[in-house]
Amino acid sequence: MSAVKNVIKDNYNMMLLKDYLREAIKDAGFSHAEISKTPVGTRVALHVTRPGIVIGRKGSGIRALTEKLATDFGLKNPQISVVEIEKPELAPSVMCNRMASHLERGTAFRRATMWTLKQIMEGGAMGVQITISGKLRGDRSAFEKHTQGILPRAGHHAEIIVDEDIAHVKTAMGLIGVRIRIAKKEKLIPEFEMRTEKAMKANAVKEEKTRVEEIDVEGAKVEVIKAQGKKDDAKSESERIALEAKKMETLETLEEEEAKLK
Repeated sequence: MSAVKNVIKDNYNMMLLKDYLREAIKDAGFSHAEISKTPVGTRVALHVTRPGIVIGRKGSGIRALTEKLATDFGLKNPQISVVEIEKPELAPSVMCNRMASHLERGTAFRRATMWTLKQIMEGGAMGVQITISGKLRGDRSAFEKHTQGILPRAGHHAEIIVDEDIAHVKTAMGLIGVRIRIAKKEKLIPEFEMRTEKAMKANAVKEEKTRVEEIDVEGAKVEVIKAQGKKDDAKSESERIALEAKKMETLETLEEEEAKLK
Protein backbone atom coordinates (compact mmCIF):
# COMPACT_ATOMS: atom_id res chain seq x y z
CA MET A 1 0.00 0.00 0.00
CA SER A 2 1.35 3.41 -0.96
CA ALA A 3 2.13 6.15 1.54
CA VAL A 4 -0.81 8.25 0.29
CA LYS A 5 -3.26 5.40 0.85
CA ASN A 6 -1.83 4.82 4.34
CA VAL A 7 -2.39 8.47 5.24
CA ILE A 8 -5.96 8.38 3.91
CA LYS A 9 -6.68 5.16 5.80
CA ASP A 10 -5.26 6.55 9.08
CA ASN A 11 -7.26 9.78 8.76
CA TYR A 12 -10.43 7.82 8.00
CA ASN A 13 -9.88 5.61 11.07
CA MET A 14 -9.29 8.70 13.22
CA MET A 15 -12.57 10.17 11.96
CA LEU A 16 -14.44 6.96 12.86
CA LEU A 17 -12.75 6.91 16.27
CA LYS A 18 -13.74 10.53 16.97
CA ASP A 19 -17.36 9.84 15.98
CA TYR A 20 -17.42 6.80 18.27
CA LEU A 21 -15.93 8.65 21.24
CA ARG A 22 -18.29 11.60 20.73
CA GLU A 23 -21.25 9.22 21.09
CA ALA A 24 -19.82 6.72 23.62
CA ILE A 25 -18.69 9.25 26.24
CA LYS A 26 -21.13 12.00 25.34
CA ASP A 27 -22.36 12.26 28.93
CA ALA A 28 -18.79 12.95 30.07
CA GLY A 29 -18.56 16.05 27.86
CA PHE A 30 -16.08 14.73 25.30
CA SER A 31 -14.10 17.43 23.49
CA HIS A 32 -11.27 15.78 21.55
CA ALA A 33 -8.68 13.02 21.71
CA GLU A 34 -4.91 13.29 21.26
CA ILE A 35 -3.41 10.07 19.86
CA SER A 36 0.33 9.45 19.69
CA LYS A 37 2.24 6.25 18.92
CA THR A 38 5.06 5.19 21.26
CA PRO A 39 7.39 2.16 21.26
CA VAL A 40 5.34 0.67 24.13
CA GLY A 41 1.92 1.20 22.52
CA THR A 42 -0.58 3.91 21.60
CA ARG A 43 -1.16 6.77 24.01
CA VAL A 44 -4.68 8.22 23.96
CA ALA A 45 -5.46 11.40 25.90
CA LEU A 46 -9.20 12.03 26.26
CA HIS A 47 -10.20 15.64 26.99
CA VAL A 48 -13.55 15.65 28.83
CA THR A 49 -15.46 17.82 31.29
CA ARG A 50 -16.21 14.99 33.75
CA PRO A 51 -13.39 12.40 34.07
CA GLY A 52 -15.27 10.27 36.62
CA ILE A 53 -17.83 9.15 34.04
CA VAL A 54 -15.09 7.97 31.67
CA ILE A 55 -13.28 6.04 34.40
CA GLY A 56 -16.44 4.37 35.69
CA ARG A 57 -16.94 2.39 38.86
CA LYS A 58 -13.62 0.80 39.86
CA GLY A 59 -12.23 1.51 36.40
CA SER A 60 -14.91 -0.41 34.48
CA GLY A 61 -15.36 2.38 31.94
CA ILE A 62 -11.64 2.59 31.17
CA ARG A 63 -11.37 -1.19 30.76
CA ALA A 64 -14.31 -1.37 28.33
CA LEU A 65 -13.00 1.59 26.35
CA THR A 66 -9.49 0.12 26.14
CA GLU A 67 -10.83 -3.19 24.80
CA LYS A 68 -12.98 -1.36 22.25
CA LEU A 69 -10.07 0.71 20.95
CA ALA A 70 -7.86 -2.38 20.65
CA THR A 71 -10.38 -4.68 18.92
CA ASP A 72 -12.52 -2.40 16.74
CA PHE A 73 -10.00 0.33 15.85
CA GLY A 74 -6.79 -1.67 15.81
CA LEU A 75 -4.81 0.46 18.28
CA LYS A 76 -1.84 -1.48 19.65
CA ASN A 77 -1.76 -1.63 23.47
CA PRO A 78 -3.82 1.57 24.01
CA GLN A 79 -2.86 3.54 27.14
CA ILE A 80 -5.64 5.94 28.07
CA SER A 81 -5.20 9.13 30.11
CA VAL A 82 -8.12 11.40 31.04
CA VAL A 83 -7.70 15.19 30.99
CA GLU A 84 -10.33 17.46 32.55
CA ILE A 85 -11.16 20.56 30.49
CA GLU A 86 -10.55 23.69 32.53
CA LYS A 87 -13.02 25.93 30.66
CA PRO A 88 -15.71 23.90 28.82
CA GLU A 89 -17.34 27.09 27.53
CA LEU A 90 -14.26 27.75 25.37
CA ALA A 91 -14.25 24.26 23.79
CA PRO A 92 -16.25 24.38 20.51
CA SER A 93 -16.90 20.62 20.48
CA VAL A 94 -18.37 20.68 24.00
CA MET A 95 -20.61 23.65 23.22
CA CYS A 96 -21.69 22.04 19.91
CA ASN A 97 -22.75 18.90 21.77
CA ARG A 98 -24.61 20.93 24.41
CA MET A 99 -26.47 22.98 21.82
CA ALA A 100 -27.27 19.80 19.87
CA SER A 101 -28.71 18.25 23.05
CA HIS A 102 -30.96 21.29 23.55
CA LEU A 103 -32.23 21.02 19.99
CA GLU A 104 -32.91 17.30 20.47
CA ARG A 105 -35.00 18.15 23.54
CA GLY A 106 -37.20 20.39 21.37
CA THR A 107 -35.81 23.79 22.39
CA ALA A 108 -36.38 26.55 19.82
CA PHE A 109 -33.23 26.95 17.76
CA ARG A 110 -32.94 30.71 18.32
CA ARG A 111 -33.37 30.35 22.07
CA ALA A 112 -30.67 27.64 22.13
CA THR A 113 -28.40 29.82 19.97
CA MET A 114 -28.79 32.91 22.17
CA TRP A 115 -28.16 30.84 25.31
CA THR A 116 -25.01 29.28 23.85
CA LEU A 117 -23.72 32.68 22.74
CA LYS A 118 -24.25 34.02 26.24
CA GLN A 119 -22.49 31.08 27.91
CA ILE A 120 -19.45 31.29 25.63
CA MET A 121 -18.97 35.06 26.03
CA GLU A 122 -19.41 34.84 29.81
CA GLY A 123 -16.82 32.06 29.79
CA GLY A 124 -14.18 34.53 28.61
CA ALA A 125 -14.18 34.28 24.81
CA MET A 126 -13.01 37.17 22.66
CA GLY A 127 -15.64 36.41 20.02
CA VAL A 128 -17.99 33.68 18.82
CA GLN A 129 -19.94 32.81 15.69
CA ILE A 130 -22.71 30.19 15.60
CA THR A 131 -24.07 28.95 12.27
CA ILE A 132 -27.15 26.74 12.28
CA SER A 133 -28.52 25.25 9.06
CA GLY A 134 -31.21 22.81 7.98
CA LYS A 135 -35.01 22.74 8.04
CA LEU A 136 -35.33 25.25 10.84
CA ARG A 137 -38.95 26.39 10.31
CA GLY A 138 -40.51 25.10 7.12
CA ASP A 139 -39.97 22.58 4.37
CA ARG A 140 -37.17 24.58 2.80
CA SER A 141 -33.64 24.45 4.15
CA ALA A 142 -32.24 27.68 5.58
CA PHE A 143 -29.35 28.89 7.72
CA GLU A 144 -28.68 31.63 10.25
CA LYS A 145 -25.44 33.14 11.55
CA HIS A 146 -25.14 34.81 14.94
CA THR A 147 -21.93 36.62 15.90
CA GLN A 148 -20.78 38.39 19.04
CA GLY A 149 -17.46 39.95 20.00
CA ILE A 150 -14.32 40.09 17.86
CA LEU A 151 -13.79 37.11 15.54
CA PRO A 152 -11.23 37.10 12.69
CA ARG A 153 -12.71 35.03 9.88
CA ALA A 154 -9.84 34.47 7.46
CA GLY A 155 -6.08 34.57 7.18
CA HIS A 156 -3.22 33.70 9.50
CA HIS A 157 -4.83 35.32 12.54
CA ALA A 158 -7.96 33.19 12.20
CA GLU A 159 -5.87 30.01 12.13
CA ILE A 160 -4.12 30.93 15.39
CA ILE A 161 -6.93 32.48 17.42
CA VAL A 162 -10.06 30.62 16.30
CA ASP A 163 -11.11 27.06 17.10
CA GLU A 164 -14.21 25.50 15.57
CA ASP A 165 -16.26 22.33 15.50
CA ILE A 166 -19.41 20.96 13.85
CA ALA A 167 -22.23 18.80 15.23
CA HIS A 168 -25.30 17.31 13.56
CA VAL A 169 -28.72 16.88 15.16
CA LYS A 170 -31.47 14.51 14.07
CA THR A 171 -34.89 16.14 14.54
CA ALA A 172 -38.39 15.39 13.35
CA MET A 173 -37.97 17.95 10.55
CA GLY A 174 -34.65 16.49 9.38
CA LEU A 175 -30.93 16.89 9.99
CA ILE A 176 -29.72 20.18 11.47
CA GLY A 177 -26.07 21.26 11.41
CA VAL A 178 -24.45 23.38 14.13
CA ARG A 179 -21.09 25.06 13.61
CA ILE A 180 -19.42 27.05 16.40
CA ARG A 181 -16.28 29.17 15.99
CA ILE A 182 -14.66 30.60 19.14
CA ALA A 183 -11.85 33.17 19.34
CA LYS A 184 -9.84 32.81 22.56
CA LYS A 185 -8.27 35.69 24.47
CA GLU A 186 -5.33 33.52 25.52
CA LYS A 187 -4.05 33.55 21.91
CA LEU A 188 -4.39 37.29 21.34
CA ILE A 189 -2.47 38.98 18.53
CA PRO A 190 -1.65 42.73 18.88
CA GLU A 191 -4.04 43.69 16.04
CA PHE A 192 -6.99 42.21 17.95
CA GLU A 193 -6.16 43.32 21.50
CA MET A 194 -9.06 44.97 23.29
CA ARG A 195 -9.06 47.72 25.91
CA THR A 196 -9.42 45.24 28.75
CA GLU A 197 -5.80 44.08 28.35
CA LYS A 198 -4.92 44.80 32.00
CA ALA A 199 -7.87 42.78 33.23
CA MET A 200 -6.83 39.92 30.98
CA LYS A 201 -3.28 39.95 32.34
CA ALA A 202 -4.67 39.90 35.89
CA ASN A 203 -6.79 36.88 35.03
CA ALA A 204 -3.77 35.17 33.49
CA VAL A 205 -1.86 35.57 36.77
CA LYS A 206 -4.75 34.00 38.67
CA GLU A 207 -4.99 31.12 36.20
CA GLU A 208 -6.19 27.96 37.86
CA LYS A 209 -3.60 25.20 38.30
CA THR A 210 -4.15 21.56 37.51
CA ARG A 211 -3.23 18.43 39.44
CA VAL A 212 -2.33 14.98 38.16
CA GLU A 213 -3.67 11.86 39.85
CA GLU A 214 -2.92 8.22 39.13
CA ILE A 215 -5.40 5.42 39.78
CA ASP A 216 -4.87 1.67 39.58
CA VAL A 217 -7.02 -0.26 37.13
CA GLU A 218 -6.13 -3.94 37.34
CA GLY A 219 -2.48 -3.19 38.05
CA ALA A 220 -2.18 -0.53 35.33
CA LYS A 221 -1.77 3.17 36.05
CA VAL A 222 -4.30 5.57 34.53
CA GLU A 223 -3.51 9.30 34.61
CA VAL A 224 -6.31 11.69 35.49
CA ILE A 225 -5.49 15.39 35.03
CA LYS A 226 -8.01 17.50 36.93
CA ALA A 227 -8.53 21.25 36.83
CA GLN A 228 -8.82 23.00 40.19
CA GLY A 229 -11.63 25.43 39.47
CA LYS A 230 -15.20 26.07 40.48
CA LYS A 231 -17.26 22.94 40.95
CA ASP A 232 -20.27 22.19 38.77
CA ASP A 233 -23.50 21.16 40.49
CA ALA A 234 -24.36 18.72 37.70
CA LYS A 235 -22.81 15.25 37.85
CA SER A 236 -23.12 14.61 34.10
CA GLU A 237 -23.74 16.48 30.86
CA SER A 238 -27.36 15.24 30.80
CA GLU A 239 -28.03 16.80 34.20
CA ARG A 240 -26.38 20.03 33.08
CA ILE A 241 -28.56 20.15 29.94
CA ALA A 242 -31.66 19.65 32.08
CA LEU A 243 -30.61 22.48 34.44
CA GLU A 244 -29.85 24.78 31.51
CA ALA A 245 -33.22 24.01 29.91
CA LYS A 246 -34.99 25.37 33.01
CA LYS A 247 -32.85 28.53 33.05
CA MET A 248 -33.34 28.96 29.30
CA GLU A 249 -37.10 29.38 29.74
CA THR A 250 -36.48 32.85 31.20
CA LEU A 251 -34.34 33.91 28.23
CA GLU A 252 -36.17 36.20 25.81
CA THR A 253 -35.57 35.72 22.10
CA LEU A 254 -35.46 38.51 19.51
CA GLU A 255 -38.95 37.57 18.32
CA GLU A 256 -40.39 37.99 21.83
CA GLU A 257 -38.69 41.37 22.22
CA GLU A 258 -40.07 42.53 18.85
CA ALA A 259 -43.58 41.42 19.88
CA LYS A 260 -43.34 43.56 23.03
CA LEU A 261 -42.27 46.61 21.01
CA LYS A 262 -45.28 46.20 18.71
